[in-house]
Amino acid sequence: MTLVAVSGINTAFSWHSAGMRVLVTTACATLCVSCAVGPDYEAPQVDTQESWIDSDDAHLDASKFDDGAWWEAFNDSTLSGLIDLARNENLSLQIAAVRMLEARAQLAVARGSIWPQKQDATGRAANVGLSNNAPNLAVADRAHWDFQFGFDAAWELDVWGRYRRGIEAADAAWLASVAGYRDALVTVCAEVARSYVTLRTLEKRLQLAQRNVTLQKDSLEIAESRHRNGLVSELDVAQSRSLLHATEAAVPRLEIGIRRARHAISTLLGRPPQALHELLSADRAGAIPAPPPEVAVGTPVDLLRRRPDVRRAELQAAAQSAVIGVAAADLYPRFTLLGSIGLATSDDGGAVSNRATFDDLFNASSLTYVVGPSFTWPILNYGRLTNRVRVEDARFEQLALAYRDTVLNAAREVEDALVAFLREQITARALDESVVSADRSVTLALSQYRAGVVTYQRVVDTQRFLVVQQDRATEAHGNIALNLIAAYKALGGGWQPGAADPLPAQPVRQRMTSRTNWGEILVEPDGSGP
Repeated sequence: MTLVAVSGINTAFSWHSAGMRVLVTTACATLCVSCAVGPDYEAPQVDTQESWIDSDDAHLDASKFDDGAWWEAFNDSTLSGLIDLARNENLSLQIAAVRMLEARAQLAVARGSIWPQKQDATGRAANVGLSNNAPNLAVADRAHWDFQFGFDAAWELDVWGRYRRGIEAADAAWLASVAGYRDALVTVCAEVARSYVTLRTLEKRLQLAQRNVTLQKDSLEIAESRHRNGLVSELDVAQSRSLLHATEAAVPRLEIGIRRARHAISTLLGRPPQALHELLSADRAGAIPAPPPEVAVGTPVDLLRRRPDVRRAELQAAAQSAVIGVAAADLYPRFTLLGSIGLATSDDGGAVSNRATFDDLFNASSLTYVVGPSFTWPILNYGRLTNRVRVEDARFEQLALAYRDTVLNAAREVEDALVAFLREQITARALDESVVSADRSVTLALSQYRAGVVTYQRVVDTQRFLVVQQDRATEAHGNIALNLIAAYKALGGGWQPGAADPLPAQPVRQRMTSRTNWGEILVEPDGSGP
């Protein structure tokens, strides 16, 4: 309860008055015995393995995890530049940052509820006209003025922890929004890298397809020359043209994929599609990022600390646990301290000489006040409040189970990505050997065809096989990088612990501050402001 002193009034409450002693004693005693009903949050228990299944592989280092800019391990300056831009300009990240501001404001609202919930300044100047036919009106004037000015306050004491549990829930929700931003950051970094690797892989496949088109055109010229000289039938020419057109048909499909990959990167950078051409280094076209010889993957225990979505799932459960206490507090009586202090006067005092005027409002004799405790207790609620507690408890159990499910899926994603990363390297090495042999077979087949030793079918078979193996080998190398990116994402890499809370981009902050007074919430960590 807040007591407001009005200038010009010499009379005030005496702290030694009986009413004030009762009021203060009641408030202090109530606060001393206050408690928070509902369960105290305990993190759900989850089973975690001690090490990854392939942790003994020479390509993995389970002793640590590089939680910084993992994409720099690919040693590709273009990739690093794109991710840096996305971290600053991606619109999904901007939305997540604004959502953090919302949660922070909600936390401030919850914290404010612990103090007097009602603090109002009131005033009234009314011309009152009373009916002449109204009985028993002991007033001299049935038409008069009433003047009132004062302050009202109401403070519901947090005896059962309703508001403290609300603050606890809002605080966990705020931290969950931070984890949500970090999760979005992990996803954006991985998606930019994945789209970039896909782009470079498609570019490499296009280069190989165009090279094979050139090779097959040369073979067609050889077949046509031998046909003109009567050395072979038209069948050789037809076979050569069929293979050439089949290879040419793959080119526009690859170009479609390249254009789509560029569009995906542009969207991740928060830019229109045509704005990407200047950001991609042309001299690296077709250069698929190569993974480092050894990858730091840490342990499954690290996963619980690193994965933002795991942390967010736990915080959501913690927030819901506090909501159970909020609902449980409704089962108990509410104790409120009410206070009102003000000035009131009226000109209905009878004789003209005795009438009060507006100037008399600010005399000490015009002081009026009401102060005292009250309580409410919803006794007859027909099970509504009890069942609301049950509803909130059921929701908490759902979130606790969802947390455990999130942990299990996170571990699965890591294992899936690691086994694919390791085994795809074996596949790529085998396909590389196959490409070398296939390329040699094409050379030998063409040489023997010119000499008339083999038919053109042998040339067609070797060239077709070369096209397929080159394409498969290129995809395998791209898959190595893609699976490593998936592993980094599954491990929760891409954000730095201890970093300052992110803010939306400056244009977003400027628009928000032009509409609303955000105070210090939208101030840069260094204090420079938007």
